[in-house]
This record gives sequence, structure tokens and C-alpha cells, in this order.
Amino acid sequence: MTGRLMLLDTASLYFRAFYGVPDSVKAPDGTPVNAVRGLLDIIARLVTEFEPTELVACWDDDWRPGWRVELIPSYKAHRVEKSVAGGVDVEQTPEGLVAQIPVIRQVLDALGIAIVGAAHHEADDVIGTLATGAGRPVDIVTGDRDLFQLVDDAAGVRVIYTAKGMSNLELVTDGVIESKYGIGPQQYADFAAMRGDTSDGLPGVSGVGEKTASGLLREFGDLTAIRAAAADTATPLSPTVRARFAAASDYLDVAPRVVEVVRDLELPAFDPVLRAVKGEQLAAAEQLADTWALGGSMDRVLKALGGE
Repeated sequence: MTGRLMLLDTASLYFRAFYGVPDSVKAPDGTPVNAVRGLLDIIARLVTEFEPTELVACWDDDWRPGWRVELIPSYKAHRVEKSVAGGVDVEQTPEGLVAQIPVIRQVLDALGIAIVGAAHHEADDVIGTLATGAGRPVDIVTGDRDLFQLVDDAAGVRVIYTAKGMSNLELVTDGVIESKYGIGPQQYADFAAMRGDTSDGLPGVSGVGEKTASGLLREFGDLTAIRAAAADTATPLSPTVRARFAAASDYLDVAPRVVEVVRDLELPAFDPVLRAVKGEQLAAAEQLADTWALGGSMDRVLKALGGE
């Protein structure tokens, strides 16, 4: 395997940037640019430290896909704006961030960083598709634990986990997941389905927390086998555990499809290769830096990308 592909969970990073940089950072017209500048600094740091040869900004073309909502109506329901026009779900996004998202796309495009999304799918699904069978080492940059299911030492796929901040990045490998949860990455989606996640509106199995979920997976292997054991009175499971899985039967019928990232999307053609920003491209990036007062953040990312 040659080269290294870095996949950005872009929304995860620009939300982090928005809350990590003061909103007093503004363009001359008064538009906040804290998320733009923060994201550029994050990219500069990542490229400098991890030296990817390819970089993709994976995008939420649909942050709450209808097919996932159809399976579990509570999926991300608490994030939907109270006033929804035209029957389209709108994510609760701070007003100061909404205006910056088009600028983020402009800047990424000017830097030659591929932006890739897929209709009716989240960035997680784009990441899953690009990471699977990549044929080279892959770094997934995210603050979302759901993507731990993609970790695969044998394939060279790891997660650069940002939940503790950019000054305390965690490299998540097979061993880290085994140490944290007592399971392998290939079991993580089943683990997450049982545990549930209030931030995503996933109820999980009532009374089954991380310790119980990991113990069941170590004993039986996967969710299918656990459910079969819960339904079989000959297996050594307590009546309480059996009752909990029986009560969650409808949820467990669909939860794996919601939790598992899609790995086989048909994506548009794009060029992920990182190249030095030069010539007209550099002039365009510098013009955006002037327009939006991106200052040192643009300088740092251009240096990281080999701009002249």
C-alpha cells in the first residue's frame, strides 16, 4: 500500500471549529468566519502532522436520510428545527454557522480539496464507502464514535478521534477499541445498536449498557446470535436479559441498518490527490482570504499544502 488517504467528517469538524473559535472573528462585512478559520487551522494541523497524500472533505448531502427515519422515526429527531418549511427537515444549526457553510465550500474548492457527498446519505456513508477497499492506509478524522466500526488494522484504517479536542487527538486502532470496550471493531455497530445513543435518537435496548453489551458480544459474537440466545430458554441468560431483548425486538429488527454505515455507494468521480496550491489557484485562495479576512489561517493551510 502506498500513500495515505485522509477522510474528513467535515460537519463534525466545522461544528467543532465554530464552538472552538470566538464568534467575534468576522469578515469586513460582519459575517462571522470563526468556523471557516477554525476549519482551516484544523486541516493545516492534520496535513502537517499526518502527511496524507490524498484528502477528501466528506459531506452530509442528507444529514437525516429518509430511509433511516422510516426505520427509526426518532433518528436525530431532536435536531430538527421546530419550524420546518415545505416538509423538509432542517437541522438545528447556529445562525452564525449557517452563513459560513457556503464560504467553507468555496475555500475548500479553491484549495483543491475534493468535496464528496451522496444523495440521501450522510458523510458517514461516504467515508464508509471510501475507506472500504481503499488499498492504502486511511485516516478518518471525526468526533463521531459510530465510525469506530470502520477501524481495521489489517486494512490500515484508523480513526483520528477529535472528541477531546485538537490538542488531544486520539488514534483509534483495533487495540484501542478492544481496550475501551472489550470487543473488536467489527462488533462495534452491534454494540452501538444495543447501547443506543441519545445524541442520534437511538433508544437502544433498555437496561443494556456498554458493559452488558460488550459482555454479550464476547460470549455470543454478534447481535444475531445474542437475539437467538435470548429467545432460546436453553441458553444461560437471565430472565431479565431475555425480557429486555424481547421488549426491544421491533427496534432490533431495524437498528443495525440505521447504525451501520453504507460501504458501497456509487460516488461521483473526483480527484483526492493533494497538490501544491500555485498559480491561478493560489491567487483565488488569496482573494478569498482577503474577502473573508482569513489571515493567518489561510497562510497556515497554504503552507501545509505547499502553496507558494
